[in-house]
Amino acid sequence: MNRLGPVSVGGFNPVRIMGIINTSPESFFKESVITDSKKIIQTIKEMEGEGANFVDVGGMSTAPYLNTLISEKIETARITRAVKAIQKVSNIPISVDTCRAQVAKSALELGVDIVNDISGLKYDKDMRKIVEKFEPSLILCAYSKNVVRGNQLKQTRNLIHESLTIAKSANISSDKIVVDPAIGFFRKSGKNNFFTKINSDWLKRDLLILNNLKLIKQKNPMLISVSRKSFIGSLLKIKNPNERLYGSIAAEVIAVLNGADIIRTHNVRATREAIQIAQKLSSHFRKGL
Repeated sequence: MNRLGPVSVGGFNPVRIMGIINTSPESFFKESVITDSKKIIQTIKEMEGEGANFVDVGGMSTAPYLNTLISEKIETARITRAVKAIQKVSNIPISVDTCRAQVAKSALELGVDIVNDISGLKYDKDMRKIVEKFEPSLILCAYSKNVVRGNQLKQTRNLIHESLTIAKSANISSDKIVVDPAIGFFRKSGKNNFFTKINSDWLKRDLLILNNLKLIKQKNPMLISVSRKSFIGSLLKIKNPNERLYGSIAAEVIAVLNGADIIRTHNVRATREAIQIAQKLSSHFRKGL
């Protein structure tokens, strides 16, 4: 049985919901930014009440089209402040959203359960050593420092396999790993080092991946993060992320029906309720055939 922190995931388990605590003012979704400890406490209480199974805390935006690089010191300070605030009022499993080893180390020393590395342990050469020492659960995203060409479905599977190999070399048990195909992080160009360059259309790539999740995840539980992202804006011609709620929920439902086990979202209650209804109806229709 796979676990993300203390929570069982994948297989016959229910779809799990990961709420987002975003402490980076540089974020593409300004409405989601929370920097005040009291507001973080209020938000985590709301997320738990709405059905979140975990919370993912980020301190640096990694949107490919934004110049968001900040120092490790600032990222660490933002994340540790949020983690401490959450721990005052909740025992919810916490994930730290970072690809930097020292940032992860500071969070793990506070008792964080999960490392969500959008580079799949490839960005920072010291990350492997840190996860080997602390043995957290891992969320491993598809990522490459080189341009990825050819069949994006096949290449995404290959990139995830590379990260699984790195995790194995760090003695992380396979039942503590969840994979993420990195929707929104494959682009022709960008303004930071936290995305994968491709020589094809990024929107077509994301849609291809979302329609073929079962071919990518294989034996690994899969997390999908599409909330408010650019492909929704492109499809609906909506520039403002504040206005992408309905598109986000639709994409999250489709992701679950296509095989996602965990949804990382800004919209905990709306996402949970939409998924519950979609799964019940889908199950009902299958039984009727």
